[in-house]
Amino acid sequence: MKIKTNQIVVFSGAGMSAESGISTFRDSGGLWEQYKIEEVATPEAWRKNPSLVQQFYNFRRKQILECKPNKGHLMIAQLERRFPVTVITQNIDDLHERAGSKHVLHLHGNIRLSKSSGPNSDRNYFPIEGWELTMEDRCPEGYILRPHVVWFGEEVPMLSKAAEMVSKADILIVVGTSLNVYPAAGLIHYTKSDARKYIIDPNVHEFSLPSGFTSIQAGAEEGLQQLLKEL
Repeated sequence: MKIKTNQIVVFSGAGMSAESGISTFRDSGGLWEQYKIEEVATPEAWRKNPSLVQQFYNFRRKQILECKPNKGHLMIAQLERRFPVTVITQNIDDLHERAGSKHVLHLHGNIRLSKSSGPNSDRNYFPIEGWELTMEDRCPEGYILRPHVVWFGEEVPMLSKAAEMVSKADILIVVGTSLNVYPAAGLIHYTKSDARKYIIDPNVHEFSLPSGFTSIQAGAEEGLQQLLKEL
């Protein structure tokens, strides 16, 4: 008799990394409060002032490199010892990978990588040594390298792949996201009818969720600890 192995998909958002000290959009006094989104996180911003955009993401990269994976990241990585686990994250940090997760899909890019600012920019990605990317750093075709980050107004190239992953999940764990950022938030609607679905967030009582979700009102670390005991 073949024993079925549950396929687990973890869908993580900013609250996952906040417990490592990485500020979210809504944090008061955080890096985002010093800049307007349209000045640093849109294609128009890059065309208007690429040096400012580069500087902003250098600051973010430096902050991320100074942070460490938290217990929540480590617990998700440890799940791989017992189940097939895929992480789909809205976060541009690499804390899931540093915690030991092997299968991570970054919906909005990975700040530790760069890509060409020219055409065909999503074909190749280039690792960034350290925290700084300069205006002199170029791709093989001679275009300035920009952060591998999906900006507001850009398509999310990995969205269809993520939807396929969610559609195959036996267990979906949503953690640290308010499900306000579309189109990524729409991924929860791709789950199978018989999939077990959990959402972990301290403000989950405020969410409008489709039927079938089990809510855990807690931060990422605490909520994952509760859920893993059940799993």
